[in-house]
Amino acid sequence: MRVIERHKSRRQRQLPRFSPALEQPVLIVTANYYEDVAARLLGGARQLLEDAAVAHMCVDVPGALEIPTAIRIAHHSNRFAGYVALGCIIRGETSHYDIVCRESARGLTLLAQTAPGICIGNGILTVDTPGQALERSNPRNANKGSDAAEAALRLIELQRQL
Repeated sequence: MRVIERHKSRRQRQLPRFSPALEQPVLIVTANYYEDVAARLLGGARQLLEDAAVAHMCVDVPGALEIPTAIRIAHHSNRFAGYVALGCIIRGETSHYDIVCRESARGLTLLAQTAPGICIGNGILTVDTPGQALERSNPRNANKGSDAAEAALRLIELQRQL
């Protein structure tokens, strides 16, 4: 696997090309709690997968805590090559932010450690302000939905190589 310089924009990086093509689609699981940010993240992920000629399906869940459960349910179906987790958690006035951040990340990490062959790109934003969320989901800049889709593809590529 080649090393990618981080300063290169998404358009300058070489995306994985699967030959033979992936037999299964990638599933994008999006938490729609912050609908505008979720839509932007989803747009970035879908565009990257389309650019890589990878089929995909999308499902929505209410919030970030539900993403690991949705991915686990889907993984048991053996219908998907990989997963993209998308959502946004914005700090509020209570400790709820810390719990949701920690537990959604823990859920994805547990899946990665315990579910054989699972490939997950994590695009759950954890930010202090709505402005930071909009910046990280900007379709013309560093869209983290796109980055998460690329991470999933890189893991699928690694799994095929090993």
